Amino acid sequence: MPLPFRVDRLSGGPAVLLLAPLALPLLALPASAHHMMELLDLAPTPAVGLISGLAHPVLGPDHLLFLLALSLVGLRQRAGWMLALLSCGLLGSAAGLLLPGLPGADVLVALTLVAVALVLFERLPRLVLLPAFTLHGYVLSSVVLGWSAGPLAAYLLGLLLSQGALLLLSLTLLRRLAAGSSRAVRLGLASALLGCGAAWAWSGLVG
Repeated sequence: MPLPFRVDRLSGGPAVLLLAPLALPLLALPASAHHMMELLDLAPTPAVGLISGLAHPVLGPDHLLFLLALSLVGLRQRAGWMLALLSCGLLGSAAGLLLPGLPGADVLVALTLVAVALVLFERLPRLVLLPAFTLHGYVLSSVVLGWSAGPLAAYLLGLLLSQGALLLLSLTLLRRLAAGSSRAVRLGLASALLGCGAAWAWSGLVG
């Protein structure tokens, strides 16, 4: 029985150029994001916090691919859907600062890619992506535990701006490239997401 799948007017060739080649090299990378503070050995200041927040979603392959994949789900959604996702991300970051140390958080983050794929396959409702985005916000807050208020606020602002820009940019590109695609291409995009998420989750479990 074929899986039902609908992503309205997603362009076949351009869509593959946008997501599929990106997924393949990312699959070979560890899913854990590196933090600007660790890479450059910098002390936390408001400026450093802002830059780190802007860069962090891009440096983490699981976070980046998740954000890009959400645009596929958002093709038929209003701007309120993106705002709801970003709000959940901030709530997750706040929860991570107040109650850090969730066991298996990295594995759960990898499984959010599987969740996106199942939403695209219409096996899960899109509302499951709200707690999934909350989980990403939770994990992204772990690197700033113990920071003072100024750098911490700047980091969260940078995180919000970076995630919002990535969502908006990818969604805009997909809409502009929309022209109607084959079912095989759509299934391939969702399958690539599922494969990346499952591989990273397995790596987190056995690593």
